[in-house]
Amino acid sequence: MESRPRAPHSALQVLRFPDGVVAGAGPSATRCPAHPATGSAPHRAGGSTYVRSVTLQRRTRREAGLSRASFSTGEKPMYSVPDVDEVVAVAKQLGIHLSADEAVLYRKHLTEQLSQLDAFVQARVEEPRPPMVSPGREPGWRPSPHEDPLNAWMWKCRIEGAAEGLLKGKTISFKDHIAIAGMPMSFGSFALDGFIPDFDATVVTRVLRAGGTIIGKNVMNGLSGGFGTGGAVGDYGRPLNPHNREHVTGGSSSGSGAAVAARQVDISFGGDQGGSIRIPAAFCGIIGHKPTFGLVSHFGIGFGSDQSIDYTGPMTRTVEDAAAALEATAGYDPYDPRSTRDVPTRMDVLGRLADGVGGLRIGVLQEGFDDAEHDVRELVLAAVDVLAKAGAGVAKVSIPAHHAIRTAQAALTGEGALALFKTGFFGAFTRTYYPGSIIAAINKLWASQADVLAPRTKLSLIAAELSRRNYHGGVYAKAQNVRPTYIKAYDAALADVDVLVMPTCIMTAPKNHRPGSYLEAVEDNLLSASRGGSRNTQPFNYTGHPALALPVGKSPAGLPVSMQLVGRFFDDPLVMRVAYAYQHATDWDKIIGVHA
Repeated sequence: MESRPRAPHSALQVLRFPDGVVAGAGPSATRCPAHPATGSAPHRAGGSTYVRSVTLQRRTRREAGLSRASFSTGEKPMYSVPDVDEVVAVAKQLGIHLSADEAVLYRKHLTEQLSQLDAFVQARVEEPRPPMVSPGREPGWRPSPHEDPLNAWMWKCRIEGAAEGLLKGKTISFKDHIAIAGMPMSFGSFALDGFIPDFDATVVTRVLRAGGTIIGKNVMNGLSGGFGTGGAVGDYGRPLNPHNREHVTGGSSSGSGAAVAARQVDISFGGDQGGSIRIPAAFCGIIGHKPTFGLVSHFGIGFGSDQSIDYTGPMTRTVEDAAAALEATAGYDPYDPRSTRDVPTRMDVLGRLADGVGGLRIGVLQEGFDDAEHDVRELVLAAVDVLAKAGAGVAKVSIPAHHAIRTAQAALTGEGALALFKTGFFGAFTRTYYPGSIIAAINKLWASQADVLAPRTKLSLIAAELSRRNYHGGVYAKAQNVRPTYIKAYDAALADVDVLVMPTCIMTAPKNHRPGSYLEAVEDNLLSASRGGSRNTQPFNYTGHPALALPVGKSPAGLPVSMQLVGRFFDDPLVMRVAYAYQHATDWDKIIGVHA
């Protein structure tokens, strides 16, 4: 896939629709179109409407200085001149103690600097934006409970892609932390209600160029917090597992898992910072692929925790669809700092998909089966036998460091998220396009609405702050610096085998827990990430190896069981090839079928 040329500034100046202009899509955005089906205002959870979102977005843009009027010459400065007391207070927050006399001197120079920054912000200088495909879009609507019985959809729409391509004829959706210009993006949290991005994520652009038809955005756990193995849900409710609605879908790409399993969409792109694609894929009985680090661009995808563990990838019912989605979206992206020179411009995934597993060696990771439920263990080992009968060699593999990696991953998750919240940066310290709309939204959330964050997110942030105060960044630094050591441990094993296998999750989907009191709900949310669902997924966010969740059967209770395949760096096509061999050696419709 070739690098994308930069589009002219006018490409995203205003998004025009047949019935109006979506707020947030450009500086002159105005009214909200009616629901395309009913002609009335679209439904929105909690009694609010899309009109409210438009109003909030216009107000947000005005407050951020993004309205058209804010660029007129001679306008009142957008900054407030600090008085002496404020200078002293701000300095104190930074650990700097100023006397009143010092503050007077600082104030004079600060006023001058703020004036210069204000002039820079208001200057009419072109900001080349990322390209956008299919700019003439209907804005879509929030589906009603009747339209969405599984609560899997945050937003519905229809955006047609190119006339031909790898994804022509396929319906596509995205986790609601992936930017689609002109459509609300909630991150699963009321704290960002009304935010509407004015640009497309790279993965959206590539899907449309490949001919895919985008039909909506999926509900997710709030701010990607927790893995949905217990009580962790987003502010917009808990998606229901199509296999058994009394059991969780997993998360945080929870709505994506439910929608794909229920055949409501062919392909959904989720986000994965610790298993958030693979866990819902496992619990919902579908395929979920976390690509090699940097292979699929993360540009335009909402903040997760730390740039070094962020991924997006496809969730599908068939390996063929996963392979097509990966091939269509993989490749170097100059907008994404994760995309290094090691990333190929394109990747042939479909070409050797049907080559079989003859001559390949499968490594069964012993530590990956620790504490696994009996049904999970037996079904995964039975799947290994299927691959052996198809011609693969099988060997036992031990990597003692497998469980130790989770602590390093947790350090990055907490301190990385804290840094992101505090700065609001969307890829700080790199040369790339900075989406000001998202940066402003994050800064405002942290400044005024941090109290509405989920308990699990709060816990992670508080722990990170305490770590920073006690170790002065040493924990984060060590977590980054020891990564090569852990990568070598897996690479050594993968020198002798072609893929590693283990359960994706050591259990089937737990039952939904509906706590009674507020404190019970808090405790349930705090426990959600400690139930073992992510112990085999987190290590590969940390190391960067490609990992694919593959359904391999159902427990006696009818709940899906999943096997994880892990490969060498950029050997994603081989991982897909092994998954394809298993799919076509089994009764696949029975394995992925929903019978609830």
